[in-house]
Amino acid sequence: MLVNMLGITDDAKCYEMVRHLRWPDGVHCPHCDSPRVVKQGRDDTEPQRQRYECRPCGRRFDDLTETIFAGHHQPLRAWVLVLYFLGLNLSNEQIAKELDLDPDDVQRMATLLREGVVLRKPEATLSGEVECDEVYVVAGHKGHPEAVRKKGERAGDVG
Repeated sequence: MLVNMLGITDDAKCYEMVRHLRWPDGVHCPHCDSPRVVKQGRDDTEPQRQRYECRPCGRRFDDLTETIFAGHHQPLRAWVLVLYFLGLNLSNEQIAKELDLDPDDVQRMATLLREGVVLRKPEATLSGEVECDEVYVVAGHKGHPEAVRKKGERAGDVG
């Protein structure tokens, strides 16, 4: 999904985007995964942030519960813009300057965002015809020459 950057500098649109990406089939409880959820007002500090209550388990949560954005003092739009600037390959220092944020905050945000991207990276799936080249690696056997087989000798060959 392509995101219009001008649209997500607005708090309401940032939360709309998060809801759409997080719950494409409708809001589900992050604790029990039930779709039986009711709205329970808005957050006092961020009015665009919707609160919910799960009917089956009774737990309360909001748009950011159990996401990397939860529990931090920067608004969601700052996180989205930091992510955007990371995609443009700006340094943390440049991002802090552009967004007028504390460099330490940007460092923490960028680290969490990078870790989140790595955790969500899909596993590579190979299909069709796949080719591999032989590789002869010596570097891992330093100090143990007996572990390095002669060139051309295979693991199953007995000398």
